Amino acid sequence: MGGLPAGPVERDEHAYDEWERRVDALMMLLSDKERRLLRVDELRRNIESLGAEAYDRMGYYERWMHAIAQTLIERGVISIDELGRTMAGGGEGGGDGDGR
Repeated sequence: MGGLPAGPVERDEHAYDEWERRVDALMMLLSDKERRLLRVDELRRNIESLGAEAYDRMGYYERWMHAIAQTLIERGVISIDELGRTMAGGGEGGGDGDGR
């Protein structure tokens, strides 16, 4: 977590999985000047609100996805039920049901 000792930062580029590219694109779309459905400070607050165990268990884009979902729920853009149905493949979110 922020401010805690950690190992070296890997600065090499690497191939991103498709779901990681989608999370990045989602972040860009939600935070653009026309939509303003997500601000960086909200993303950071929701990432920092993860407990240490969850923070350590999740990868970079998993933490982003958590923060995006939390912010959209807080703003009333989506409900917990809608998110759950979409993740289970029964919602209108257009997802393929595997959470990606």
